[in-house]
Amino acid sequence: MTNAAPAETGRRREGSRLLLVALLALCYAVAALGALATGDAGETYEALDRPAWAPPGWLFGPVWTVLYGTIAVAAWLVIRKPHGPARNAMVWWSVQLLLNLAWSPVFFAAGEYGLAFLDICLLLVALAVTIALFARHRRAAALLLVPYALWVTFAAALNLGIWLANT
Repeated sequence: MTNAAPAETGRRREGSRLLLVALLALCYAVAALGALATGDAGETYEALDRPAWAPPGWLFGPVWTVLYGTIAVAAWLVIRKPHGPARNAMVWWSVQLLLNLAWSPVFFAAGEYGLAFLDICLLLVALAVTIALFARHRRAAALLLVPYALWVTFAAALNLGIWLANT
C-alpha cells in the first residue's frame, strides 16, 4: 500500500479550501464594488422618504456581510460535490450575483428607484432559479440561500416603497 491516497485526499482538501476562499473573495469583491459605486449610500438613504417599517441604515452592513458569506458557501457546496453537471446552476448563481452588484449603483448613485426595482425583481427570479438548481445538487446549498432570498424580498418591498414615496 502507498501513501498516494492520503496525499491525493490532502490535495483535494487544499483545493477545496482554496475554492472556498476564492468564492468568498469574489462575493466580498462584489460587495466592495457595490459600495464603491454608491457614493455615500448612508446619507442618501437617510435623506429619502422611507416607509415607517424601513430599517435603520446601520443594519444593512452587518446583514449583507453575513449574506455574502452564505452566498459563497452555497456555491462552494455545489461546485465541491456536484451531483451531475453544476454548470447551469453556477451560471444562474453568477447571474444573480451580477444583478446584486448592479442594484446598488442604480439605486444610490443613479437614483433610478424604478430601474432598481426592476433589477431587484430580476434578482429575485434569478435567485429562485438558483435555489431550485442548487437543491438538485445539495439541499444545504439551497437552504443557505433562503435567508438571502428573504432579505432580497424585503429589500424589494423597501425599494418599491421608496420609489413610490420619492417620485
